[in-house]
Amino acid sequence: MTKEQEVNSAGWNLDNSYGRLPELFYSRLDSTPVDEPELIVLNESLAEELGLDVEYLKSEEGVRIFAGNKTPKGSDPLAQAYAGHQFGHFTMLGDGRAILLGEQITPEGERFDIQLKGSGRTPYSRGGDGRAALGPMLREHIMSEAMHALGIPTNRSLAVVITGEPVYRETELPGAILTRVAASHLRVGTFQFAAGGGEKEDLKALADYTLNRHFANVDIVEEENRYLSLLNEVIKRQAQLIAKWQLVGFIHGVMNTDNMTISGETIDYGPCAFMDTYDPATVFSSIDRQGRYAYGNQPKIGVWNLARLAETLLPLIHDDQEKAVEIAEETLSKFSQLYRKEWLEGMRAKLGIFNEEQEDEALIEDLLQLMEKNKADYTNTFRALTLNKLEGMELFKTKEFNEWYEKWQGRRKRQEESDESSNDLMKNSNPAVIPRNHRVEEALEAAEKQGDYSVMERLLDVLSDPFNYSAVQEEYCIPQDPSAGPYRTFCGT
Repeated sequence: MTKEQEVNSAGWNLDNSYGRLPELFYSRLDSTPVDEPELIVLNESLAEELGLDVEYLKSEEGVRIFAGNKTPKGSDPLAQAYAGHQFGHFTMLGDGRAILLGEQITPEGERFDIQLKGSGRTPYSRGGDGRAALGPMLREHIMSEAMHALGIPTNRSLAVVITGEPVYRETELPGAILTRVAASHLRVGTFQFAAGGGEKEDLKALADYTLNRHFANVDIVEEENRYLSLLNEVIKRQAQLIAKWQLVGFIHGVMNTDNMTISGETIDYGPCAFMDTYDPATVFSSIDRQGRYAYGNQPKIGVWNLARLAETLLPLIHDDQEKAVEIAEETLSKFSQLYRKEWLEGMRAKLGIFNEEQEDEALIEDLLQLMEKNKADYTNTFRALTLNKLEGMELFKTKEFNEWYEKWQGRRKRQEESDESSNDLMKNSNPAVIPRNHRVEEALEAAEKQGDYSVMERLLDVLSDPFNYSAVQEEYCIPQDPSAGPYRTFCGT
């Protein structure tokens, strides 16, 4: 099939500033066309935010863009190069199955990467077929949209098309392409690639680009040490992001350095899942046999990854390497305090607490220990506290919990805000629903095996307003039956 290079704009307003970086950072190429693409998901509200014509996107030509069979006007397609520590081991990587079409400039002047995931082989495929299966692409769509509704920074899904072509993993699976939208795809691994495969000027060009792309509105660009300021800002964003993950029980599952964005968005929803029973050691990923990326380890891994970023920036931070290391280490030491502050503020809000007291941390930790001891559901514990409906869970029957509850009520009474305000704060801080693992699997199975997308659509509708506490959400609050056994996730392939 001959690829056409331009189409009617339909709202497309593309640039590719990343393509003006030194050429070692990317390879220009087109996606590989598919024979029979069919649109199965279109995120209409996101399309409108991006300034795109929804009806055009549904048309045959619109679908062909999502399939990689046509290139929108203004696009400069490329695959990005990057590196990464994968489970602690350094590897040179790159977009092995993704093409960056360009950056959509919205009517408000914001800039978002538009990427096709599963669009065919690239120079970084390392023997892979460059394709993606339907299940993992729908999983990313569900999870990223759920995270967005929870108010957690994330890449988003604009569309999913099925290709009409199978992909072969352990079995034959339907192929699909996801159109991913992100503030950018700049990663810690991008800087590792620059430091390992380029010259100092290449690293500087990347750092300057990043400052202009993501921190132009922050008063750091003209500071004396702008590259140290860059590190500072990334540390802040990652501390805030990981605290938000912990507050809702989200487990990323594969926190490699190539999966940590500079923008502070959640990206790469492979073996991710939400925790049911509270346990800091919870791991879902089938390949994380040592628990490196367990729920309780995520803040530690966050600062480990940021240390790898700091290493790349040393030549820009100071000409004297020893001095640069000293400065970087001092800067990295701020992460724990920043993270703890964000997490404590979030936990206070989940308990309806507005102000600060010295004993708050102990109050919070005592509750978490009781939840772990009694194998309590994380989300439903806070939901029950929010609704003040303390029945049905073993936790609530214990003497220790009753003692904790009295302390908590006393703590709330010591603040100026009313009970009504406190309850509102809890309701706005504790989601009634999360994408329960068995519900996600139910939706994916219906789509993959029966071609039935209605199960997913109902799930997405419920997840779109997680703080609503509506009657329709009730059935989606029920955890998976323990008899189903441990839940396992797999990297999207």
